[in-house]
Amino acid sequence: MIKEEIEGGLIKKIKASSPIRLIVSSFIILMIFGTLLLSLPFSSSDGNSKSFVDSMFTATSATCVTGLSICDTFTGWSYFGQAVILLLIQCGGLGLLTFATAFTLIARKRLGLRDLQIVKEYTSGSITDIPKLIKTIMLMTFSCEIAGAILLSFAFVPRYGSIGIWVSIFTAVSAFCNAGFDLFGFIEPGKSMELFANDIYICVVVMLLIAVGSIGFLVIFDLNKAIREKLTQKKGHIGLSYHSKIVIVTTAVLIVFGAVAFFISEYNNILKDLNFGEQINISFFHAISSRTAGFSITDLSRIHDITKFITVILMFIGASPVSTGGGIKTTTIVVIFATVISVLKGEDETVLFKYRVNQKIVYSAIAIAVISLTYILLITGIIAAIESEQNISMFNILLETTSAYSTTGLSASVTTSLKDASKVVLIVSMLIGRVGPLSLFLSISSRKPNPNGKVLPEGKIIVG
Repeated sequence: MIKEEIEGGLIKKIKASSPIRLIVSSFIILMIFGTLLLSLPFSSSDGNSKSFVDSMFTATSATCVTGLSICDTFTGWSYFGQAVILLLIQCGGLGLLTFATAFTLIARKRLGLRDLQIVKEYTSGSITDIPKLIKTIMLMTFSCEIAGAILLSFAFVPRYGSIGIWVSIFTAVSAFCNAGFDLFGFIEPGKSMELFANDIYICVVVMLLIAVGSIGFLVIFDLNKAIREKLTQKKGHIGLSYHSKIVIVTTAVLIVFGAVAFFISEYNNILKDLNFGEQINISFFHAISSRTAGFSITDLSRIHDITKFITVILMFIGASPVSTGGGIKTTTIVVIFATVISVLKGEDETVLFKYRVNQKIVYSAIAIAVISLTYILLITGIIAAIESEQNISMFNILLETTSAYSTTGLSASVTTSLKDASKVVLIVSMLIGRVGPLSLFLSISSRKPNPNGKVLPEGKIIVG
């Protein structure tokens, strides 16, 4: 009787929770589950349990698809531990609620009102055909990961034998989910994609997986719909949605900008002893990976400070909305720039590509950027204070904190030397970065209604 009342009360509380709170809770539950599994002795390669903080750091990094790691994934974790990390990456990349909704569709063939509310919150209410979107997400994800694993196995299996199969699967999932974890430590620990900097085939496959995973499921859904309509309708122009056009154009601009900037800044440094093909390959790989994936193709501790600064900017912007990547998102930065340009033109509203942008979206974009930048600067100072005895450069700490918050995973060989207090700060940062600062704030706060419809007086203030 008591058990039934407890279960009934728990179910009622879950049903009464806001969709945002459930989404945030799902990530926290996954992190706790992963921490417990990775804390087990047989999760470590040497049979000794990792510390609770190190296990939580790795579980959080995998769940939030970040890629920061306290040790080499292959040499530090057993096959069981590696499998746990892969499971966390897959669930964290898609979101636990995406899986739950997909299983609901399979079992019941339809979604309830509560399910629709949760998924609409996850997709920012950008689409009405939720069941078709979920099916597209699941189909596209597993199709890309399987195809990527097969393509990578053509390169890894002939070189490394049967272990190449596991490495291919792990790399494909990690790349599509923009996680940045790798198992290349069986060749040489800590080198990641540096080992394949001159292998254009492997790099292109990984880059394509990263790009597709980071562009956003809404864009993939839109592209799929547009292609199908184009094939079935012989006449008429089938265009992409306004959101998809902005995402595709912005993504292309950022990739080209990042590649050109890296090529110019590192031409006489990291790239100087390489041929032109390798220089172009590394430049584009770094530009794509820096925005969210975290696979390192060069030693970041050796690159110039200006290159680190550019990398921080790319990480801060990140991927696109409703994707496996992090950052403040491509559309956020576009809306902010459009607002600035509109103000300079003397326009009363934000105009982007001849369309008016809703003021709520503008406010959200500005809030996300300001909160994110403030938080990154704050935790950079905190970690600098904690690690003052180690004399780590401020640029490397900024790179680390931005990488954690944007769930990118790039590091200038700083992570392994951090104290537990700094790791806890980064754990919190990865969670906030993955679920989003506004979502996290709304999940722990309550919105106060304005029943009387009270209109506040206007306060005049001079700015600028």
